[in-house]
Amino acid sequence: PNIDIRTMFLCCVCVFSERLGPWWDVPSYRKRWTRQILNDVSFHVDSGQIMGILGNSGSGKTTLLDAISGRIGNSGTLLGEVFINGRKLKRAEYQDCFSYVLQSDTLLSYLTVEETLTYTAQLALRQHSAEAIKKKVSAVMAELSLTHVAHSVIGGRVFPGISGGERRRVSIAGQLLQNPRVILLDEPTTGLDSMTANQIVVLLAELAMRNRIVIVTIHQPRSELFNVFSRIAIMSRGELVFCGQPGEMVDFFSQCGYECPEYCNPFDIYVDFTSVDTRNSDREAVTFNRMHEITSSYQRSDINQSMLGKIEQSLQQSDKPAIPFKSKESPSGAAKLGVLIRRTVRNLSRDRMGVLMRLSQNLIYGLFVAFFVIHLDNNVNKGAVQDRIGIIYQSIGASPYTGMLNAVALFPALRAISDQESQDGLYSKWQMFLAYIFHILPFSILSVFIFTSFLYWTVGMHPETLRFLCYTAVVLVPHIIGELLTVVLLGVVQDPNMVNTGVALLNIAGILVGSGFLRSTAQMPTIFQWLSYLTFQKYSCELLIVTEFHGLELTCNTSRPLPGACLITDGGEIIDAGYPGALSRYTLDFVLLYSFLPALLLLGIISFKIRDRLVRH
Repeated sequence: PNIDIRTMFLCCVCVFSERLGPWWDVPSYRKRWTRQILNDVSFHVDSGQIMGILGNSGSGKTTLLDAISGRIGNSGTLLGEVFINGRKLKRAEYQDCFSYVLQSDTLLSYLTVEETLTYTAQLALRQHSAEAIKKKVSAVMAELSLTHVAHSVIGGRVFPGISGGERRRVSIAGQLLQNPRVILLDEPTTGLDSMTANQIVVLLAELAMRNRIVIVTIHQPRSELFNVFSRIAIMSRGELVFCGQPGEMVDFFSQCGYECPEYCNPFDIYVDFTSVDTRNSDREAVTFNRMHEITSSYQRSDINQSMLGKIEQSLQQSDKPAIPFKSKESPSGAAKLGVLIRRTVRNLSRDRMGVLMRLSQNLIYGLFVAFFVIHLDNNVNKGAVQDRIGIIYQSIGASPYTGMLNAVALFPALRAISDQESQDGLYSKWQMFLAYIFHILPFSILSVFIFTSFLYWTVGMHPETLRFLCYTAVVLVPHIIGELLTVVLLGVVQDPNMVNTGVALLNIAGILVGSGFLRSTAQMPTIFQWLSYLTFQKYSCELLIVTEFHGLELTCNTSRPLPGACLITDGGEIIDAGYPGALSRYTLDFVLLYSFLPALLLLGIISFKIRDRLVRH
């Protein structure tokens, strides 16, 4: 296929709209200013070619790839046209035609290379058997020289895995599974040593020779790569300063009076000639004028006119080949969700320390509580009521925090992967949200069961199995809500620390308003009484108070009587005084408590649908 990317000054610019000032400066924040990133950029690439886009930081290289791939987002406006084989590509079709490898590798650390690619293939390919997917993955690994590390884990910052160059090849391999004809790569050599970077570019050139088009932005390529690129483009300040073959580039700059000194890297020299030096106003004016002179010379050159002629010729062809879209054999939503659940479970279950801490963190907290309480007494003078209310308070108040810590530690990495893979069209962000929630349920149930089994029987709460099961069922919900609410907020708030703080404050507010421990609900202002119905703490506390105090016989010290010490002799009096009618609402409270879970699930789906609009990539 031929790819024609055609832009003109008035109809092909990329403009971003930004706030003028910070959010706390309201007058300036309400004002917007527009910034033009790309201006009059046109180029033509043939099938089998690799095109390198050079330029200093801020020249518009990444924005150009974002524009081609349809990832500009709501903050920018693209006025331009993209043609494949002479056929105009609709904006909605950009993601179906181009595969885009971002600058950073977002991979799951505990999966092997083969598992990573297999799960990606299962998400992308529907009409393929398990054997066909295995052959497809093996072929892609062989094409990218990954066969020797097929069973090695990806690794990350915590533990070693494959090398940086191999990680980058895994990212490229994930895109090749959908058999794209046009591959875009944003600085694939960033963070790699010069030899590995050279190998990556040579590999990309080999991929292009297999009836593909490869467009890559690159910083400081080695001089040995001069003849590897089929075409080279140089950008500066959003303008295309040059685009042509490597040999044409040397001749063009020489004709402009900018010779490349002997023994120097032409890439570095020509990028320096076309860059704008902003260290002071005089240097900026001089270098800006030089850049514009070179740009004007290129626009008048035979190289540019020949390229524009190829574009016109491609548009005027009568028999135009079809647009080569990526494989669209996507599985059903339920099948994708199943793959995501299996992938998430396999990845996180291999983190032995993470699994151990996840299962034991509630137990460790229970050890502290049991150490301070030692054993519950039925004597009112020895804290029979106060100790039991304290345990209930700690059970309801602390369990959301452990769930929150789990989500803050584990979900941001999965969120980053879902941001990229959803842009690639593999699935929707909310499906990753559901996969994470379904995967945590067994861990949460087991963790809470270990905690309640230890604490309940160790401190001597009401010794009935049914009451213990009710206690466990109640404590489980705040733990899951803490993690679920954190993940919901992570859908719309990027910073995990802000979410951490927000969930902690919401939990404290719920305890204050809903528990009735700080102030009796009946004594609260009417507005807080109504708000208490929106807190899960209200129903949790009522349930645990009834579970522990109903039918509980209390005693007092008769040898040294104190005034009013024996006013309470039955646990039912505690229920009637603090939570009137709670016994009759026991079943309803259970239903209302567990209704928070599907409500938050629905809210989470909405949150991640909003994220689709907020996150560009």
